[in-house]
Amino acid sequence: MRWREARIVAFDTETTGLFPEEGHRVIEFAGVEMRLGPDGALVDTVRHEFLFNPGAPIPREVTEVNHIRDEDVADQPEFSVRGREIHALLQGSVLVAHNLPFDQRFLTAEFTRLELGWPATAAEVDTSDLSRLFHKEARSHRLGELCSRLEVSLLEAHRAGNDAEACGRCFLAMADRFGAPAELEGLGDWGDAIVDPPATGHIGRDASGRLVFLDGPNVSRPVELHPDTLAWMGMARERRHGEWDWRYPDPLRRWAARWLRVRASGRFPQHMKGFGALDWGLDLPLGAPQ
Repeated sequence: MRWREARIVAFDTETTGLFPEEGHRVIEFAGVEMRLGPDGALVDTVRHEFLFNPGAPIPREVTEVNHIRDEDVADQPEFSVRGREIHALLQGSVLVAHNLPFDQRFLTAEFTRLELGWPATAAEVDTSDLSRLFHKEARSHRLGELCSRLEVSLLEAHRAGNDAEACGRCFLAMADRFGAPAELEGLGDWGDAIVDPPATGHIGRDASGRLVFLDGPNVSRPVELHPDTLAWMGMARERRHGEWDWRYPDPLRRWAARWLRVRASGRFPQHMKGFGALDWGLDLPLGAPQ
């Protein structure tokens, strides 16, 4: 599948703070659908912009950044009213955001309140990561600085709709400038994007669209709950024909490493364990009860 033919959605959120784990909430969401023509050029955008009442006062320091005041959201609905609509908008898209993990954490927390998981996307691209990959000499990778380097307009920064559209346009500009492959699967290696894992029979999507393990002791369990297993898969070896070889195929090992680097920041303490499966608590000893 060619990613330029897919539905591209650039998105952004504004929130009451930095930590959804501490009860901070989404107060604005914007998703900008971007349609490309046969030549790959942007021909149309459709904005989906919503304000939400967080159920608590917006801190003054937040208002100073995004200019969203309590009175702006007083008559707005809670996130739950639009949550399923937002989930459907993201589902199946090539998803683009700047510092994507930040927005993902907040939306995941909001979706969880609605008993929804993270949507099954075609790909997830972080323009902050792209900036670091292709502008290594840059002193700043903030969205405004990236827009300046790429000559992309950004007016009224720190409002979700403007940031989202600028982010999407930056992605398209970098894709053209730095030779993004045409096929969707190639975005992973090109830009550290999250795409579906290679079809090796070890990791795939379940009926609800979650990425799960397809075999082993964690079969049917979501990948994000077991980064230790992913780390082990990247380094596990086994003897074949008298020689040590990688246990898992190279494409899967690269995918697992990328997932850990992007989603888990590569911070799983691999140095604390060795190369053996037993060190990771993954395989039962021979003769152990099943």
